[in-house]
Amino acid sequence: MITATPRPAPLPHALLSPTSAVRTARQADAAALAALSRPFVRSGALRERPVSLYATHTADFLVTEAPDGTLEGCVGLRSHPADPREGRGPAGVVYNFCVAGHRQGGGVGAGLLRAVLARARAQSLGALFTATTGGGGLFLRYGFAPTTARLAPPSWAESLDPRRGARILARNL
Repeated sequence: MITATPRPAPLPHALLSPTSAVRTARQADAAALAALSRPFVRSGALRERPVSLYATHTADFLVTEAPDGTLEGCVGLRSHPADPREGRGPAGVVYNFCVAGHRQGGGVGAGLLRAVLARARAQSLGALFTATTGGGGLFLRYGFAPTTARLAPPSWAESLDPRRGARILARNL
């Protein structure tokens, strides 16, 4: 009798890729953040931001990094203070969320979203808002729902360009 050791089934490519680590962006990442965002700006999915903005606001960003140091995804979180006159607690805005094309569908975006939710909770934010020109499927799977601009932080809501036709989504924390 001959017995053979069973061979494990092959894993999908996304599972074979090394897990990307999520970390806070550094000033040295500013040009890479702009480069990562550029294809999404060209497609109209993101607003154009100068490298200087990324440099000034690197502390807002979480990034995923490949083993070779290449940025594969990023997401910004800007905190807005409570507005007692309007009956609003502190809130956050998720912005500039993008994942390199070759890493989409492999869990990088979900990892970034989980990390930004954890950061928002650590900052004691009561709600998160975002604007998307796409379907927003990932946000919806993580508990975001359509809302109106009047519920969002006023300074952010006023900065939205109505010509882009973005949908506003929110999630209570």
